[in-house]
Amino acid sequence: MSGRIFQNGVLQLKDNTDRTIGVIDGEGIVIACSELSMIGQRWAEHVPAINNAAGAVVSSDGKTFKALAGWGNQFDYAAFAFGDSEISRTVCAMATVALNAAKSYYEEKHDRASFVKDIISDNIMLGDIYMRAKELRVAADVPRGVFVIRSLRKGESVPMDVIQTQFPDRQSDFVLSVGEGDVVLIRQMGEGSGLKELNKIAVGLESSLRAGTDPTVVVGVGTVATHLRDLAKSYKEAQIAIEVGKVFDTEKYVINYENLGIGRLIYQLPTTLCEMFLQEVFKKNPIDALDKETLFTIHKFFENNLNVSETARKLFVHRNTLVYRLEKIKKLTGLDLREFDDAITFKVALMVKKYLTSRGIDS
Repeated sequence: MSGRIFQNGVLQLKDNTDRTIGVIDGEGIVIACSELSMIGQRWAEHVPAINNAAGAVVSSDGKTFKALAGWGNQFDYAAFAFGDSEISRTVCAMATVALNAAKSYYEEKHDRASFVKDIISDNIMLGDIYMRAKELRVAADVPRGVFVIRSLRKGESVPMDVIQTQFPDRQSDFVLSVGEGDVVLIRQMGEGSGLKELNKIAVGLESSLRAGTDPTVVVGVGTVATHLRDLAKSYKEAQIAIEVGKVFDTEKYVINYENLGIGRLIYQLPTTLCEMFLQEVFKKNPIDALDKETLFTIHKFFENNLNVSETARKLFVHRNTLVYRLEKIKKLTGLDLREFDDAITFKVALMVKKYLTSRGIDS
């Protein structure tokens, strides 16, 4: 534990007593003191007396000590006050109360974050989640949103302080550094919260981290976790959302797992199965036989819900010109995009091709 945690408390107590007060660690090193010049001194000669006092106030060589709350037989930290009078004993006891509170707050905050990180990383058994949640006073059955924020700039990390400023409630929300540069926000939600509320938070996160108008991060959003045990599942969903988004939604910077659609399914298929699928669909000619203009026409046709007239208008071509192009595609591939089943097959094939390309596979 950092000495700064105790030093802040010591400096506040300093104004209320004429005694020199502070904290030593289990080796007798002064880690906080109202007299700054004493920090770093080693008082190992007092350690046995403090250990033997078993938590009671004890005087040793003109100083008064009292161990702070701990778990073992040996003390980890002890408050001290100069002098061995009754006043010194009272000052030391009062300092212990204040410093114990600071210690407990720090440990609880640290342990709560570690606990939640263990949950999303699957490093804790299901039965232990309930026990630890009760110990750390973490509500188990409230809805929470899980957001993974990843930098778009190679080698740069996501600024945690910006996110922590947005979500300062350390009792309900958690901002965690996870993996190689990812930041995870676990946000307590209201009852009945869903896709709309999750997306609103994610959009706010992405906007707050922009550099002017340029995006700097992508935010993956998992489904709402209704219980602590669901956090790991939601965290994995948020990660998948980012990975799938890199393949199928490269222009989006907020990607919700629930909106991934068929891309989520394709992403989880073995690449060998995807290659077989393309070979079966394009028996006449491989998909690479289609030139850029033809592929652009196909994408526009899909964007306009297979509506020939509307697509022709958007492409600024005559309707008959578009029909000619669609007939050409049918001859090359054997698929008539004006037929719903063929259009679905072609759309899936395009996505499968995109997925294989992202994996460095030419098919």
